[in-house]
Amino acid sequence: MIYWDYNATTPCAPEVVAAMECFWSEEFANPSSPHLAGKKAARAVATARSHVASFIECDPGEVVFTSGATESNNLIFLGLMLSDERLRRTVVITPVEHKSVLEPAAFLSERGFNVVHLPVRKDGVVDIDAARQLISEDTLLVSVQAANNEIGTLQPIEELSRIAHRVGALFHTDAAQALGKISVDVGAWGCDFASFSSHKVYGPKGVGALFVRGGPLKWPWPYPLRGGGQEGGLRPGTANVPAIVGFGEACRLAASELPKETSRLLGLRSMLEKAFLARFPNCIIHARHAPRLPGTISLAIRGISGDMLIANCQEHCISRGSACNSGSIGNSHVLEQITSDQEVLESTIRITLGKRSGITEVNMLVDCIENVVERSSFAQ
Repeated sequence: MIYWDYNATTPCAPEVVAAMECFWSEEFANPSSPHLAGKKAARAVATARSHVASFIECDPGEVVFTSGATESNNLIFLGLMLSDERLRRTVVITPVEHKSVLEPAAFLSERGFNVVHLPVRKDGVVDIDAARQLISEDTLLVSVQAANNEIGTLQPIEELSRIAHRVGALFHTDAAQALGKISVDVGAWGCDFASFSSHKVYGPKGVGALFVRGGPLKWPWPYPLRGGGQEGGLRPGTANVPAIVGFGEACRLAASELPKETSRLLGLRSMLEKAFLARFPNCIIHARHAPRLPGTISLAIRGISGDMLIANCQEHCISRGSACNSGSIGNSHVLEQITSDQEVLESTIRITLGKRSGITEVNMLVDCIENVVERSSFAQ
């Protein structure tokens, strides 16, 4: 079986598994405990925090460990809900965000906030001219993803954060898909907040981080969660030491491998896209000319159902789009922003590359899809 769903999740790197191992049953102490065993666990958490901070270019004290980007995003929007009602009440997002931004934003809208959606172009990139008009003096927060999980487009985060700050608004980015795939510098990007997940970068599931500029003491709203002083009081609860250690190790590894791996994935993506365009005249590659993640391809072969391709390529783990939308009825909300062609919507599949992807696997995937397309054409 060949895996092509790295935007959904990644396997734990062997080094990550090894780093975590002793914290399950040997060095198992609570890092909040004052004794020697607790201090050892606390040092492991501090080391992991430093690795994550180094990878995203911030101070370790600005890294708040969470269960992942979904929780990090929700913390931001819960904080907004607790903000002073006499102050700004407008939140600006895009319609192509992950559901962990779209749904909390809708929740705020039900409670009196004005939620504004920035339009995106046909390649999925935010319309900057529209952003300048829509991000106003009443805007409290702008939240725009760094990279799209379905079509891979990269947003102009630095420019958007400047626009937000110019009117006194805060800026947040969901950077779950960016971590480990492109360089992330929350300082250069101008972020006040940024969300991350470990399992997107060959770390364990169930752990992630929220970058808070200045650390938890600079959090601008009442803390939405209560019950302990962990993570500066912003995310109380006993630290998941093995997972945090694994996340830190994953970031350390990714930092050393990023330039070479980015170049390798770009080469494979180019090879795969050229092969699809050469063999399938009806192939459409979404956002082909936009800045994209190096290993993400969203494509449609007109007349060939995406579900049918997936069902007939069982040895290849490909998907229609976001894993969070799996099993849901209807089209992708992301694709609906870039095309209204129903045939294209139904034909789209997502192929995402990673460490276990190579030239041999690329050729096998193209051959498999070509066989399915030929059989389908013959049947018609």
